Amino acid sequence: MAASMLTHSMSAAGLPCARTSGLRCLSISAPRSRRKDVQPRQRKEPMEIPGLERITYADRCYYVPWLARPQFPRFEMNWNPQYYRCPPAQEMALYKEQPSYVFNPKCRLLGGVKQALWLTKSKLIEGLPQRILKLCEDPAYTFPNHEELVHNAISSACLWSTTEEIREREEYCPKLLESLLHLCRTQHCTYPSLSQRTFVENWKLATSWHKDSTIYHIRGTNGSLICAKTPLEPLASSSEIQATEPHVLESLHPLSPAIDLQEVNVYEEKNDIGFKDGFPYPNLHTVYLTEPCSTRAKFSPDQLRAKMIMIAFGGAVAKARILFGEDVKTLPQPVVVQSVGTDGQLFHFMVLQLNTLDFQSNDGIKNLVWMDGDQALYDTVACKPKIKRKVVLIPAGIAGFKPETFVKFWAMYLNGAV
Repeated sequence: MAASMLTHSMSAAGLPCARTSGLRCLSISAPRSRRKDVQPRQRKEPMEIPGLERITYADRCYYVPWLARPQFPRFEMNWNPQYYRCPPAQEMALYKEQPSYVFNPKCRLLGGVKQALWLTKSKLIEGLPQRILKLCEDPAYTFPNHEELVHNAISSACLWSTTEEIREREEYCPKLLESLLHLCRTQHCTYPSLSQRTFVENWKLATSWHKDSTIYHIRGTNGSLICAKTPLEPLASSSEIQATEPHVLESLHPLSPAIDLQEVNVYEEKNDIGFKDGFPYPNLHTVYLTEPCSTRAKFSPDQLRAKMIMIAFGGAVAKARILFGEDVKTLPQPVVVQSVGTDGQLFHFMVLQLNTLDFQSNDGIKNLVWMDGDQALYDTVACKPKIKRKVVLIPAGIAGFKPETFVKFWAMYLNGAV
């Protein structure tokens, strides 16, 4: 490019250029491998002529240029899973013509909470149930010295275990959640009923349901779970459940209700809560979820709340079918599951009460969802202050600590034990 510009300028000025004076002009071009117009060489398929046998170098066991390339049968190593090749979907035993849609922990619902409410046929109620609010306000159930303990837990997760100015959320988010759960477990001596629970990590769930002639599934490993020997009591009375009949589900038009869900044709409709028969803690209590915190799968607060609804709903459906059978529509006893989600700073609290499994239409009794989201535990955390033009924008340490968020966290944990 530089040589062509030099030649053009010389010819424009009336000077002899390299082309007219007999001098060699070097041209600068990109390597052949970097050109976009160069297509990779494709191997030609051997031509098959009926009645003629191709002479190959298979018997000689080495390459001969003037002989044809032999075609050997595909090597199969059945004993090594690394070399296993999945057959086509149409040849699998579980293949079905009707497609279904799968929600897994990595799904980010574009419609957020609105889409989750439509899929689960639920009615949203802002705020926490009255029973949990009473636990927050009752002085008899106050967590002793919780402000100092929670402040130390935040410092341990975000400040004390690192020398960096800003710690990655992938590190401090799960550690903060584990520290808060550890504080709650220290009260087992004060409340003996809390000892009748167990903590399950990497909880696996599989459930399915039909809605508007479409099959939906929930699959995958979903955060952590607290299980109890006794189930949570229903939060809404029979009259409140019947009052949900006039409620109309919000439409997602022009979006499809299955947007962002994985479409599959190879599936099996099953309900597995992840526990074997005889497990001493068979009842779901609270599901704890953390925001993935990665750049590729980062969840917005609305998408995290939708994920909480979907996973709690899947666990409630699987548990209801285990208790009352596969064909039950109206549940004799509602199933209640709690959920807590966080990204390391904001906490979301949700309670779901499953009232019905009749998803053939949007009419009739609805399920209930109580949601209290965007509850910040603190405003900022920094190892060093951020100063701009002699003004402290972000102070060092923990700023804007809100202990009332932990009070709700403690009330959700204590629910069902008092």
